[in-house]
Amino acid sequence: MTIQHSVVAVPARLASSRLPNKVLADIGGKPMIQRVLEQCAKAKGPGDVVLCTDSSRLQELAEHWGFPVLMTSEACTSGSERIASVADQLVARAWDEQAERWDHVTRVQRLASTAVINVQGDQPFLDPEVITAMAAEFARLDPAPAVITPVYRLKPDTIHSPAVVKTLLAHDGRALYFSRSAIPHVRDVPSSEWHQHTDYWGHVGMYGFRGDVLDAWDQLPTSPLEDLERLEQLRLIEAGYTIATFLVEGTSLSVDTADQLEQARQIATAGSIV
Repeated sequence: MTIQHSVVAVPARLASSRLPNKVLADIGGKPMIQRVLEQCAKAKGPGDVVLCTDSSRLQELAEHWGFPVLMTSEACTSGSERIASVADQLVARAWDEQAERWDHVTRVQRLASTAVINVQGDQPFLDPEVITAMAAEFARLDPAPAVITPVYRLKPDTIHSPAVVKTLLAHDGRALYFSRSAIPHVRDVPSSEWHQHTDYWGHVGMYGFRGDVLDAWDQLPTSPLEDLERLEQLRLIEAGYTIATFLVEGTSLSVDTADQLEQARQIATAGSIV
């Protein structure tokens, strides 16, 4: 089945363990979450940009800025789980303009023909063209893959950093695995020279889910690999889902620490970003 509609979902919470209230941190005169929502709204293709949150404070602010909000449980442990908990409502937002057709389309068909693009609330300088490209990839591929995510070519000095998530790709662009370790291992070659023998790919922390896959999130079996690497996409890999990829020029800054927040503020100041 092909994708007919798409929607952007931005999961966010205030109770961040590393940097509490980070999504409200001021970056160049605007809260970070406002920057994320506004960047998402510049993308072409998807319909609504929807904030998914358990915070009434974030709800109030997002609605003031003109963005719809779906309230979620405080018990959600990841962004994917948060948007999965409101999958039906997100799909309804995507189909809103054609509500008169709903009587002729089953719930399963609506889910399977809708792309939900998950953008984290801590990427204040996200390039809207990445969202546009993801929506275009979903529309181009037939049948639509379960999940799509962007990848980029890694520079040699980042290949061995556990803070940078690596992706192992098949010849057709499918993601075979994600890891904090450098993959593949190049046997009998010093690790400092691995980049001379193969390409290494980094993963941008953004996912496009087919609606039916997102709706089944809470039914996925537990993933030992996810627990070991602390990478939620491994739950999908272990469950047998296909994750397609597309190439982008690079990743955008994700703000997880105080140092990264300061870096974001310096970027905003230096670039006169409004």
